[in-house]
Amino acid sequence: MAKKKACKICKKLVRGDKCPHHPDAKLVDNWKGRVIILDPEKSEIAKKLEVHEAGEYAIRI
Repeated sequence: MAKKKACKICKKLVRGDKCPHHPDAKLVDNWKGRVIILDPEKSEIAKKLEVHEAGEYAIRI
């Protein structure tokens, strides 16, 4: 199984070679911490991370 990588622009964790939202962005495998956002409109953490879509995100790149 491939290791998850984080998009340098939106911090979304993905498997594979491209971010679904930023296909030209660089992906990095050196990220720390992760958070799963279920409801970004009600989540204080999503607001702090500036996340607008549900999913799995790196906390720090």
